[in-house]
Formats: sequence, C-alpha cells, structure tokens
Amino acid sequence: MVSDGIDRLGFLIHDVQRLMRKRFEARASGFGLSSAQWRLLVRVAKEAGVAQARLAELLEIEPISVSRLVDRMEEGGWIERRPDATDRRVRMIFPTAKASEAYAHVKSLAGEVYEESLVGVSPEDRRVLIRALDTIVQNLADGEASSLEKLKTTEGTAA
Repeated sequence: MVSDGIDRLGFLIHDVQRLMRKRFEARASGFGLSSAQWRLLVRVAKEAGVAQARLAELLEIEPISVSRLVDRMEEGGWIERRPDATDRRVRMIFPTAKASEAYAHVKSLAGEVYEESLVGVSPEDRRVLIRALDTIVQNLADGEASSLEKLKTTEGTAA
C-alpha cells in the first residue's frame, strides 16, 4: 500500500508541538515557571481581567487546578486577583508589571523557536502550512474559533 504520509499526521503534529514546547521551555527556564504557569501567564497577558473560571475553560483544566496555579503565580508576583465590579463572587485575573515584561521577552523567544522550526521551509510553504492547519482546526472545532481566528479578531479590535 502506498502512503502519502497522512497516516502519520497526528504523530507529526504531536511531535512538532512537543519539540517546540521543549525548545521553548529550555530557553525560558530562567524565569522559573512551569509549562502550565507559562500557559496561564500568556492567557492572562492576552486577556487581562479574565475571570478565573473562564481561565480554567481556556486552559482546559479543572477550576481547582487553576485556583492552585493562580495561588502560586500570585505568590510569585506574576498575577493579581481583583474582585469583579458587578459580581463579588467572581475573581478577575490581571498580569503584574513583572508578568508583562516577561511576556514581551517570551514572545521574542517564541518567535526564535518558530523561526528555527521553519528553517528550510519557503515563505509560500509556510503560508500553506498555516492555512492547512487552520483548516484542520476548523474541521474539528465544532463551532469553536481557531487560535488563528481569535488572533485575527484580537488584532482587528486592537487596531
């Protein structure tokens, strides 16, 4: 049977994600944050004032786990909790100046990792790759917006 490699698609996507995360974590290790803490920091930096319950949804982890993670991040001076103005039961999460500074540095590190991963891939192939992956996400998302769509929406409202 002749294969076009499609039978390895899931493995390839998983391996790329794992290797990129590993490379990124090695570069960002000086900050002393775990992978889960980085994920939380990035979400909070992009969506300052996100409700803690929504953060659990975005990170796809249990609310109690987010609560513990937020506790550690708050103790480390990375984030701060504030009560919601309309519902005092809701806790809103904001990045501190320390987190905003780290996020700017981390965006640069991530860009370096992306560039390293794409060495030898032509600009056109990069565009095709991004479009193809976004299409895969759309095909599987069941109505959820893809990360690329969310980025476009965020950039559109920021402009």
